[in-house]
Amino acid sequence: MKLFNKNFTYIFIAGLIAISCNDDFLDTRPLGEVSESSVWSDPALAEAFVIGIYQGFGNGGFDEQMLASLTDEAIFTHPGRGINTITEARSNPADIGWVNNTIWWGNMYSRIRAANIAISKLENPEFSDQNAADKLLGEAKFMRAYYYHQLMRYYGGVPIVDRPYELGEETYSAPRNTFQELVDFIVSDLDHSAALLTGKAMANGRASQLAALALKSRVLLYAASDLHDAPTAQSKSADLAAYDNIDLLAYTSGSRAERWQKAQDAAKAVLDLGNGNMMGLSEPVSHEEGIQNYINNSLSRNGGENEMILGRYFINAKQENGGRQGLFNGPNGYNNWAGNTPMQLLVDDYEMMDGSEFSWEDEEKASNPYENRDPRFYASILYDGAQWKPRSSANQPRDPLGQIQTGTYEIVNSSGEKITHFGLDTRNSPIEDWNGSYTGYYIRKFIDPDPAIVDQNTWQEIPWPFLRYTEAVLNYVEASIELGQEDEARNWLNQIRYRVGMPGVTDTGEALRDRYRNERRVEMAYEEQRFHDVRRWMIAEETLGRQADGISIVGTLKPGSNVSVYRYDPEVYNYSYEVIEMDPGKENRTWMDKMYYFPIHRDEINRNENLIQNPGY
Repeated sequence: MKLFNKNFTYIFIAGLIAISCNDDFLDTRPLGEVSESSVWSDPALAEAFVIGIYQGFGNGGFDEQMLASLTDEAIFTHPGRGINTITEARSNPADIGWVNNTIWWGNMYSRIRAANIAISKLENPEFSDQNAADKLLGEAKFMRAYYYHQLMRYYGGVPIVDRPYELGEETYSAPRNTFQELVDFIVSDLDHSAALLTGKAMANGRASQLAALALKSRVLLYAASDLHDAPTAQSKSADLAAYDNIDLLAYTSGSRAERWQKAQDAAKAVLDLGNGNMMGLSEPVSHEEGIQNYINNSLSRNGGENEMILGRYFINAKQENGGRQGLFNGPNGYNNWAGNTPMQLLVDDYEMMDGSEFSWEDEEKASNPYENRDPRFYASILYDGAQWKPRSSANQPRDPLGQIQTGTYEIVNSSGEKITHFGLDTRNSPIEDWNGSYTGYYIRKFIDPDPAIVDQNTWQEIPWPFLRYTEAVLNYVEASIELGQEDEARNWLNQIRYRVGMPGVTDTGEALRDRYRNERRVEMAYEEQRFHDVRRWMIAEETLGRQADGISIVGTLKPGSNVSVYRYDPEVYNYSYEVIEMDPGKENRTWMDKMYYFPIHRDEINRNENLIQNPGY
């Protein structure tokens, strides 16, 4: 009897098992394993196998170390995690740097193998419920496409394995397919998945027709971008120009306009089938409504759940790390870890409420840098003076109001002397100073605002957005711009802006492209978009290559003011703000063009002599 072993997903069955005492006792199957024939002849067991393929999602983007900290969105606070290996362009085949399980080559291929097994069994199902078989096959096809798209985003073209290998194969070494072949393969899987899942009611967190179409939109957008058009990529990078196997990374022939058209068509299919939240407005909502609308979309609540196309969901009954974003990223003054903290580069890119750019050269703006900004800033960033949650009972006497404190301030002691009060959310705080932010900011987005969910003793139930409706809208806008359809691009871009209270844009040409890119930056902050966007646009040198920075804030008492317990109050304090670069000893960000792709680890190269390494390694 063939059993699932280490190469298969174990499926544990709970129930009563009666074992007869007879001569066949020695042939009794192990109680912790299920035979392959049993799995694929039973719809429930087949479904359990397919559900297991989703384990490759991990925690989505809600790990302690976030992809945002490889970009100009955030810096990782704690040392020794392999983050700097990437941000300082020191990646090499022996040490890629920080790569979690949703990126790692071997893990992706193990999930692809599981998907291949399911596909091979479900294309001609052994059970009679064809509707169930189609649903599971659609999910397996989607998952195979998703994992290949992950490899594509980091490595370029990779070997396409479309069947489960068996023992005794002549070879297990496969060459890398071209980038175009990989895109075509992924799109084919997604088209098939969408067709199979059409009309199927799918539970939250599982693939659907809309998810297949949304992932197709992303893949085709990437395929049309600068990094994956060989003539464009080689004109912008000496490393790519010198690479003899550019077809592994980019299209070497065909019409780029046709690729943009395919990207636009794919995005429009999502727009037509989905809804999103608060789309279709003809004018901006109020500032406060805009803040709340964005919070709702980020938390997937109060209408924001309509944004979610595919998410990774967490429940308190199963305490997973994906439910600990408050702990991982919250302020140290609330007994949290401040893992991924926003950079000033991102903060400065949030527009003013009238749609103008923020500038430190403007004295009025520089004197009140957190006033009158894009509502998404207030929904995404915790900044000095921001109203937040009540502190723990032990720390409330130090801050009765629950305000973020990331500066240094004067207070008056019992002797009437002015002394320095170090903000509770700084690296000089009396509360877990080692967990303080280096940048003077903390992430608010994705953190539950419920005052009862404060510190490391509580979890939250915020889903991670793998795919959401607004990404498809932005994909459509980008393709429309590249096709010269600017009225159409502005129409959809302004719908995103109106729902958060921002005025419509009227830009044209290159200014419209820049405006769109900034819109995508702030709308999709911390959603694992930025790392890929700046690489595919080939603007990484001026974005990922810039030194991380933050803010230094000093509050001095106005004449006649007497404060013994600090509170944020511009009527009592004069505040000064100075942008500071990170100490190179903390992180010395550098860009080299080899970082457009990750290196294939030397262990994989040693296992497969047919693999060709990426350029620069």
